[in-house]
Amino acid sequence: MQWGGWWMGLVVFAAIAQTARNAAQRSLTRDLGTWPATLVRFLYGLPLAGLVLVLLYTLPAQAPEIAQWTGAYFGWLAMGAFFQIAATGALLLAMQQRNFAVAVTLSKTEVLQVALFGAVFLGELPTHWALAAMAIATIGVALLSLPPRQIGAKLDWRSKAAMYGLICGACFAIATVGFRGAALALDAPSALLSGAWGVFIAQCMQTLAMGAWFLWRDRSVLLRIAKAWRVSLIAGCMGSAASLAWFSAYALQSAASVRTLGMVEVVFSYLVSRRLMKEQLRRNEKWGIALMLVGIVVICTQL
Repeated sequence: MQWGGWWMGLVVFAAIAQTARNAAQRSLTRDLGTWPATLVRFLYGLPLAGLVLVLLYTLPAQAPEIAQWTGAYFGWLAMGAFFQIAATGALLLAMQQRNFAVAVTLSKTEVLQVALFGAVFLGELPTHWALAAMAIATIGVALLSLPPRQIGAKLDWRSKAAMYGLICGACFAIATVGFRGAALALDAPSALLSGAWGVFIAQCMQTLAMGAWFLWRDRSVLLRIAKAWRVSLIAGCMGSAASLAWFSAYALQSAASVRTLGMVEVVFSYLVSRRLMKEQLRRNEKWGIALMLVGIVVICTQL
């Protein structure tokens, strides 16, 4: 198997690790709040990212060269880090409008928006088949996201929930493009080294920014985060492991292709939830999973 083909395995691993992180963060969000739980993801993930960097420089017989950082590299990373936080905020605002289905469904337009922003900022034009795969997978996610009472309902595209949902998808898409741009700018000797540096520096930026915010607004949050270190460590390590795989995949393949295959995460999360809750899949949910899998298969066979 050629090295370039490893990006698929990296994405699947990232999806699995991210599913585990989401499970660990569920209790943290309830106990700490959404924004503190978001900080946990970056703060407690830093040790793992740093450890991976150390291992990559000490384990090989011939240590790789130190990465050649540029202003463009830090600019791309800062862009990705900022919009990743902004996307979370937009999703929260959408949910506050009491229309969770619209918020989640429209945020999943991220994949199509990644293709748009990737073409504009990076000049990565997807093929017609790739665009078709993205559209099919996005429709599948929409079917999964809608609860029974919303199936066939008309969405109000002028509502605040719809606006915030679209903004959320756009911010996640721009963050993905930023991280892909950083990987290209670094041009590291290996995808894993590129991913390790990207995750470590980006999470440092996010931890410092959010930590400074809580120091200014509510220092007690930091104490509560420290007390919840056991679950936080699991969430942080799983999140960091997922990010390492995502960033490494960005160094090997276009952002649009990576995020399309990454939609398999929704299938993992959904199946885990159903398994734990012992519930049967509804007809629209079966169709949603089937469409997502079709889109994923198409994107993989076209690369």
